[in-house]
This record gives sequence, structure tokens and C-alpha cells, in this order.
Amino acid sequence: MSAEGVRVEIKRLGQVAIPVKDVERATAFYRDVLGLPFLFRAGQLAFFDCGGVRLMLDRPEKPEFDHPSSILYFLVSDIEAAHRRLVASGVAIVEVPRRIAPMPDHDLWMGFFRDTEGNVMALMSEVPRNS
Repeated sequence: MSAEGVRVEIKRLGQVAIPVKDVERATAFYRDVLGLPFLFRAGQLAFFDCGGVRLMLDRPEKPEFDHPSSILYFLVSDIEAAHRRLVASGVAIVEVPRRIAPMPDHDLWMGFFRDTEGNVMALMSEVPRNS
């Protein structure tokens, strides 16, 4: 299989999920100890800015995410096209792309997949709303 024509065209790293046992304690650490700018809370999630990359602190909802590691969220322009390219390349899909959250001027979409080592990764896209 040729790699040409199956590129996902990742623009940049968009977000890193950091699994934590205690969101309040971790929030204090990242904000007060590391000095990262706090962005917002959404339910139990806490978000920080790390040089333009968003860090998300969260308690793992599934056993497969309950480990000391991070999930890379790759920002793409067209999440549906990127997802199709992953599927066509035989990538193991964990969750198909779906709208995760409405934001003030766009919708946040994500889809999850596994790399060749079994690590969960994600595609994310900030889809503008048609006004």
C-alpha cells in the first residue's frame, strides 16, 4: 500500500489529555506550581494553555485510559476526511468522529483511534458553524 493519498494532513497538536486521580489537586499543581494559564472548567474537566497546546485534566472514565500517560489530539481541518483515510489505511478505530461540545463560534468534534502500539490517539476538529 502506498502512503501517497492516505495522509491525514495533521496541522498541529491540538490537545493533550492527562489522566489524573484527583482533578482539584492536579488543577492546583498545573496552575499554582507549574504556572500554566488556566483556561476553563467543563464538568470535572480542567483546561490549561501550554504554549498554544491545550492540556486537559480528567479522571479516566474507562479502564483503558486509567494509566499515567497522555492522549495526543491531532487537529485536522476535515475530521470526516481524515477519519476515512485512517479507515482506508486499516487503522483500528475506537470511536468514530462526533460532536463533543458546542463552543461559542464552532463545534468541537473528536474521533479516537489506536496507533500501532495500541495507544489511544484522537483526531479533533473545530468545525465553524454556518450562521
